[in-house]
Amino acid sequence: MTANREIHLASRPQGWPTAENFRLVTTEVPTPGPGQLVVRNQFMSVDPYMRGRMNDVKSYVPPFRLDAPLDGGAVGEVVASEAEGFAPGDVVLHGLGWREYALVDAKGARKVDPGLAPVTAYLGVLGMTGLTAYAGLLDVAAMKPGETVFVSGAAGAVGSMVGQIAKLRGAGRVVGSAGSPAKVERLRALGFDAAFDYHDGPVRDQLRAAAPGGVDVYFDNVGGEHLEAAIGAMNLHGRAAICGMIAQYNATEPPAAPRNLALLIGKRLTLRGFLVGDHGHLREQFVQEMAGWLRDGRISYDETVVDGIERAPEAFLGLLRGENLGKMLVRV
Repeated sequence: MTANREIHLASRPQGWPTAENFRLVTTEVPTPGPGQLVVRNQFMSVDPYMRGRMNDVKSYVPPFRLDAPLDGGAVGEVVASEAEGFAPGDVVLHGLGWREYALVDAKGARKVDPGLAPVTAYLGVLGMTGLTAYAGLLDVAAMKPGETVFVSGAAGAVGSMVGQIAKLRGAGRVVGSAGSPAKVERLRALGFDAAFDYHDGPVRDQLRAAAPGGVDVYFDNVGGEHLEAAIGAMNLHGRAAICGMIAQYNATEPPAAPRNLALLIGKRLTLRGFLVGDHGHLREQFVQEMAGWLRDGRISYDETVVDGIERAPEAFLGLLRGENLGKMLVRV
């Protein structure tokens, strides 16, 4: 094969992205130089944080460049190598998705074993997604056995892991919010003690009914009304791990909520934002514990797979609209 298809950022969105912000471009398959690999991507991940990278603003990660491929987590097979320790046929995890063939520096690739788990698991439950849930719940929010945990966006890739890890680590009650009746049913099947559809009424009221004893730990994937409701429901010395705020990623005006931040004082609350990259020290512990749970059938994960690199923008837009159950992936 000599043709390589890539998805480029054609323009920066104002508010909600559209298909016109992306462009499918055909290039040549790259040739590796010293210390490099050519990887035929098999699966790539689309994630909410990518929306922020479409804006030309300073952040914790550089913005996507116009008229250049986007990037993100991907797993694929090495087809050519000029790097010691890597050979054709190896399966690797790397950060250059949104293209069929990737030219990867060996230092940016990590070999994975497709015999231990499906390759997609290394993009999700055994990868960044799982570690985000694990680190946010146990390290950032420091959940203790017996506590009540509330997870927003709980049917997503991270949220669904948070709820299950909380139960496995001894939480007294786990509550999740989601965006459809089917997702609410899935949360109950995953072991959540209570779940609600945020479309069915004010989050504040539904959370109060689902967690009458209050909330000790809040894992925030949504922000806005959910964060305001969680602050109101939190018990003394409650902790919130702020992972994402998807409710405002496409907003063109500042959000109105939360309006009750003064409660942080009297309740002595802790709200802490975090990035998974700051918790690499937990990776070995996480992989060992998560692999054991998977082996024993104690944890489940969902994937929504869209076929074809040309449909990657469609998958990303669907993710922002909440059309996924669990991890949203593109089979390249």
